[in-house]
Amino acid sequence: MEHTYNEASFMQRHPLFKDFLSLVLFVGTVALGTFLLNAFIFRSYNVVGESMENTLLNDDRVIVNRLAVSWEHFLGKEYVPERGEIIVFANGSSSGELTCGPSPDTDNQYIIKRVIAFPGERVQVKDGVMTVYNDEYPEGHNYDEAWRKSEYDGPKVHTSGEVDVIVPEGELFVSGDNREGGNSMDSRNGLGTIPYCRIAGPVSLRIFPFSRFRTF
Repeated sequence: MEHTYNEASFMQRHPLFKDFLSLVLFVGTVALGTFLLNAFIFRSYNVVGESMENTLLNDDRVIVNRLAVSWEHFLGKEYVPERGEIIVFANGSSSGELTCGPSPDTDNQYIIKRVIAFPGERVQVKDGVMTVYNDEYPEGHNYDEAWRKSEYDGPKVHTSGEVDVIVPEGELFVSGDNREGGNSMDSRNGLGTIPYCRIAGPVSLRIFPFSRFRTF
């Protein structure tokens, strides 16, 4: 028996509405997938400024590995990066208070720097050299050469400032690679040490410009 108009379903009688719902479902699924990818898998950031030269330049586009952080948080742990890794982390309060999230009153929500030292380690900057004192090197060690992949990247030779600090528990000492003068605000000067809970993740790739694509 053929269906009459009254016997047809609502969707059969309103095919445009059915198409509209399908479109809404598709857009919602894409939006949710994008959110989950950015929140838990990976996220891209644009480098602004010269603090990481020559390793990263202004307008470089990098991919941050969020999965490494998400997995540790799933296990109930804090993510601990490796020494020398380049990480992105949420900016703190402009008052200098260490918080576990970006501050609403700061323009630069996220910052990119290199991991220098861990809790309990002593960091000294003197005569242009950054030295880390720890159990492995009780007399002090300059790690910079280990991170210099070529003459075109890695920390610059001279480190400005006078610093002598013990890294607090649960925090990291970080620095830009361009440490001459005031080119990088980091743990040597106005930024201070940063808590693990503010880390967005380690930088894995530079995807733009395409001519300088590389992994980290």
